[in-house]
Amino acid sequence: MNYAIEKNEQYALITLNESVFGGEVPTTFETLSRNLFREGYSNIIVDFNATDEVDAGGVSVIRKINRHCISEEGLFVLVTKNEEVIDFLDESKLTDLTILPTVEEAVDAIFMNELENDFRSEDDDAYEGFEGGSSNSNDY
Repeated sequence: MNYAIEKNEQYALITLNESVFGGEVPTTFETLSRNLFREGYSNIIVDFNATDEVDAGGVSVIRKINRHCISEEGLFVLVTKNEEVIDFLDESKLTDLTILPTVEEAVDAIFMNELENDFRSEDDDAYEGFEGGSSNSNDY
């Protein structure tokens, strides 16, 4: 698999230089992604602009990696402007898959997801203070 990887504190960016996401490429990609998960990355951006075709094995790997990112409160983003690839992935019923046209927009989506997770955890903390507390209005 021909690719470049850039690791940032919040995400890993994989630039895939393959015209077809099929054959042995998805298997190698899955191994790479699992290594990123072990390193603590739950946000993965894949620059798919060089890719013109995805096969069934590729769809299966995308589905697995996307599910894993979501389960870790992260985000898996495919970056492509190729309408045929986008249509194929849409038809493959990949739920909750984020596809954006530029890496910059993907990075923004990662930061927005991180903010939403932070707000959610703050809301959870705020509600914990109200749970189980008793208000004794008869104490006066």
